[in-house]
Amino acid sequence: MNNESKSVCEQKTYEALYTSHSKTLFNFIYYKCGDGQLAEDIVQDAFIKLWKNCSKVQFDKARSFLFTVARNLFLNAVAHKKIVLQHEASPVKSITNETPEFIMEEQEFMDKLKRTIADLPEKQREVFLLSRIDKKKYSEIAEIVGISIKAVEKRMSLALITLRDKLGDI
Repeated sequence: MNNESKSVCEQKTYEALYTSHSKTLFNFIYYKCGDGQLAEDIVQDAFIKLWKNCSKVQFDKARSFLFTVARNLFLNAVAHKKIVLQHEASPVKSITNETPEFIMEEQEFMDKLKRTIADLPEKQREVFLLSRIDKKKYSEIAEIVGISIKAVEKRMSLALITLRDKLGDI
């Protein structure tokens, strides 16, 4: 069965869409708002809207539909609030050959890195995290965010310049 004849209303097709896109959609919204619970709610609402409109959405357009709906739900939910991304601390290894000074410097650097990423303008932070964390190509980021590839390149360049300025050469 080719993609044109797949129906989003079929349970297996819908489940396949959920399996392949829910994590990326969650990350996309989480990077925008920094709130995991809100991101989960928006992802669920986006998939509910997809299910309710399954007869109107072509299989090839389902991914774009999900990201557009999620972006609109996010904009409705947060209106004019300022967003600061919060990262959870990674678990500390119980056995290590590293010196306490190195571990402390590493933790200080990671804290500074997280603060610097969180302080990036939302659009630069979103592109940076989609590229570096989700390993998305610029063309995929452009489609997800709804901008040109050149705009993605510019945002990424500005984000990297800011990170280099604040963190220095490592």
